[in-house]
Amino acid sequence: MAGGEQASHRPGLLKQQNKSHKTGRHRSKSEIDKNNKGRVHVKIISKRKNQELKRDERRKKANQLRSKKREDILAKKRAIGGNDSAPFLSAIIPLGESANLQKFLKQMKECDADAKVEITGCNIMNINIPRFRQNFSLIIPQPGDLYAALDACKVVDSVIFLVSPPSDSDSSVSHSTNNESGLGFDSSGEELLSAIMAQGLPSPIFVVNDIEAISVKKRNDYKKLLLKQLDQMVPVEKLQVIENESDALRLFHQIGSQKQRQVYQRNMRCHFLCEEVNFKQNLDDPTVGTLIVDGYVRYQPLNVNGLVHIPGWGDFQMERIEVQRNPGEFIFLEEANPSLQETLKSENDLDPMNGEQTWPYQEEMDGQTLEDGKIEDDEETDNKKRIPKGTSEYQAAWIKDEDHDANKEEDEKEEDDSDDWEDDCEDDCEDMIEDDDESGTSSEEDEEDEMESVEMEGGDTQVYDKKVNFADEENDLKRIKEAREDELFPDEVDTPRDTLAKVRFQKYRGLKSFRTSPWDPKENLPMDYSRTFQFQNFQRTRKRILKEERTGAKPGWYVRVHVKNVPSHLPAGLQPGYPLALVGMLPHEQKMSVINLVLKRFKNARDQQAIPSKERLIFHCGYRRYAASPIFSQHTAANKHKYERFFRPESVVVATLYAPIMFPPASVLVFREKKDGNQIMIATGSVLSVNPDRITVKRAVLSGAPFKVHRKSAVLRFMFFNREDIEWFKPVELRTKYGRRGHIREPLGTHGHMKCVFDGQIKSQDTIMMNLYKRVFPKWTYDPNVAFPPPLYNHEAEMEDAANQLMS
Repeated sequence: MAGGEQASHRPGLLKQQNKSHKTGRHRSKSEIDKNNKGRVHVKIISKRKNQELKRDERRKKANQLRSKKREDILAKKRAIGGNDSAPFLSAIIPLGESANLQKFLKQMKECDADAKVEITGCNIMNINIPRFRQNFSLIIPQPGDLYAALDACKVVDSVIFLVSPPSDSDSSVSHSTNNESGLGFDSSGEELLSAIMAQGLPSPIFVVNDIEAISVKKRNDYKKLLLKQLDQMVPVEKLQVIENESDALRLFHQIGSQKQRQVYQRNMRCHFLCEEVNFKQNLDDPTVGTLIVDGYVRYQPLNVNGLVHIPGWGDFQMERIEVQRNPGEFIFLEEANPSLQETLKSENDLDPMNGEQTWPYQEEMDGQTLEDGKIEDDEETDNKKRIPKGTSEYQAAWIKDEDHDANKEEDEKEEDDSDDWEDDCEDDCEDMIEDDDESGTSSEEDEEDEMESVEMEGGDTQVYDKKVNFADEENDLKRIKEAREDELFPDEVDTPRDTLAKVRFQKYRGLKSFRTSPWDPKENLPMDYSRTFQFQNFQRTRKRILKEERTGAKPGWYVRVHVKNVPSHLPAGLQPGYPLALVGMLPHEQKMSVINLVLKRFKNARDQQAIPSKERLIFHCGYRRYAASPIFSQHTAANKHKYERFFRPESVVVATLYAPIMFPPASVLVFREKKDGNQIMIATGSVLSVNPDRITVKRAVLSGAPFKVHRKSAVLRFMFFNREDIEWFKPVELRTKYGRRGHIREPLGTHGHMKCVFDGQIKSQDTIMMNLYKRVFPKWTYDPNVAFPPPLYNHEAEMEDAANQLMS
């Protein structure tokens, strides 16, 4: 180039040109830093100082957290088992009739020569092992007693499940594919283990003793088969085999060193296992007295101003608490303050005038006297009785009404239907016998022999019929048919023909949308709701109560508690060896409310029938047990929940009932009582909420069939049977099984035909339905008195042997 000048590079047409970065409406971090010129806000400095730590600081913080967790774990371990704390409490529960409980107790007592063994008045074995510097307590509930095992597992730290091989275990091991029930873990043990797991399983230990009954070659196979059978219910790490005293000592070491399983419903309340029980009657009223019990306070402090619950007995107040200074010497700790003590009031005061009030219309005020007169006349006619002349008012109160007697006679007639059928059969048999006697003369002896055989067969039939309750079978058959019909046609109801539908369904209403339509939870409440208590915010109250600092006797102290106003018949009926426990109640847990429980059917239950709503069931809710008749509803997240007429197998429902308040988490076990007194576990679950405002809505579906179809319009029939009902239900929306929606346009004739219009083409095979809804409430059927079920197997011999072994 001329002059030595160099030309600059010019980009061509294909030069890539990148767009500049756009930060949007906000400024970029670099732009903010440039504008601040190194200045930092005070809040940002404090935030960075708290969050942004250096590497050494982060390492120190992690070490501090790790050491704090370690100290907490060690503190929990040292809180039980030491000389200055409560001993390790374990329950021994056999899982079968073949369990050798006597031999196992002997091995546990003789495990260490230096061990000190003491037996309390409630048959609790206290063992002090100097080698481990630990104390242990063993309780033995009655074998086969379901309630005793459940009450014991509410208090203990760990549970020992004992299995012993039966006498014919060798054949069971050799034919393991065909017989797994001969391993010592039978159906009664499976029922016990299932109930304890549903209630809240403490730290479990599975022990096999008396294994000498199996040949040496088959012992490993036996343990594998038993472990396989137990793994189907609960994961088992290892089976502890107890053959001699050294194995029993190793078992104690495992109890004292294992990780304690957390049962939250147990850890959030104070529990107290009674080791010594005494009762002192009141001089003024011998029907009640003071219950004096000794034992260790566990898990939470025991406040003398609070309430205690004794499972199976009820709620009580405490009079005073004494603490042990030396063995056998108690000093006064604290006494109840009447101004601060919780009351036993469980129901709210009923106020009939605190109901829903509405201002009357002018027409009602004008006709007030007439209407009042009518009401008084009706009441007078209702209260009238036909009584003989000269009868006093006191005598007239004992005379029954004729209507009541008529209804009773009708019930007796219904109950005697099966007996009439049996009497008819007997009359027919007698007529046949008389005809045979008149017809035959030559072979009278042979005929008499034949007639005697017939009478014997008839007698056996009558004996069998007397054993079978045909009325119960009729009820069971009716219940099965209703459940089957509800499953095939859910919520469908036949429209009555003898009464108006608007009268039959006068409490029902139509909803535009079940999910979004409003429903006032305070509307038309029953009178029983005035007896209950309600929280303004249940979750907030629960958090506040659990965070409050508790005072009183500390966990690990050996105290003597005086419980006042205990009925005299309760201590008198206490069985020897039954685990009697006191549970410290949280505030408000003695008050009645509407409680909602989430339930799921138990898979391995012997009773797999559908359970109708409002049937009497037995509930084990937390530390309580009671009987009630709940209503079932769907478990959904909406503000309205559909009522379920039946609780079907493999389903999940919410049971609503009147019961005392229970703060979750709390487990729930549901039992069904049979006629013979046996109780079968049918469902398990937990406490959902304590909320009387939960709306349970019952649906009634009225169905009809298209009579004439013309595109989007159709003439329907069989839904109503008179013109007045059609005019009444005209605003309610219709829907079909094929998804169409419509409404009633006008009635046709006087026999229930009506013209309807839909949003699409109607098919002739379609079914038109109308949904009606009403709110349902549970009945006040709460019963705290629950009968004990019979034992799962005979345990008298086992308890005698165990008692002799304890006393020896």
